[in-house]
Amino acid sequence: EVPLNSPDALSSVGIAARTFVGRAIVGAGTVLTPDEVIAVKEAEGGFIVSPDTNVAVIATTRERGMGSYPGVFSPTEAFTAIRAGATGLKFFPAEVLGPKGIKAMKAVLPPSMPLYAVGGANPDNFAEYFAAGCAGFGLGTYIYKPGMTAGDIAARAQAAVAAYDREKKA
Repeated sequence: EVPLNSPDALSSVGIAARTFVGRAIVGAGTVLTPDEVIAVKEAEGGFIVSPDTNVAVIATTRERGMGSYPGVFSPTEAFTAIRAGATGLKFFPAEVLGPKGIKAMKAVLPPSMPLYAVGGANPDNFAEYFAAGCAGFGLGTYIYKPGMTAGDIAARAQAAVAAYDREKKA
């Protein structure tokens, strides 16, 4: 995921999508409008992540055959997103809602709907979020903060993958 509020985001989506064709699906985050969805699709993006439950963004995303992962925080937002065609739900900010809040909502959500913890998820709490029913995580500021070296980023990414694999098996 390339956040649209980063420099040259659409160029980055296109470069990454062409570089990793057949190995990864590349998409954009912080997508706020249907026009941004269209621009991401034109840049060869395959999915959209939004900070909110914007029905128009979800509809435009799905109409273009892309995965839609809107941000939700309440059962009302979750069901609005599901009814609009969301592919999965981004619980954001997860650190405020916490694993207990996600688990409580999961009890009433369709069992097949994938849930993702974003905003506060990191290798130290993957087990708690898996136990709450999450399928995965968004790790933006855990992986990268301005000023970090490529080595720092690689080390954090490796730690996240190792923790994910370890906790997913548990």
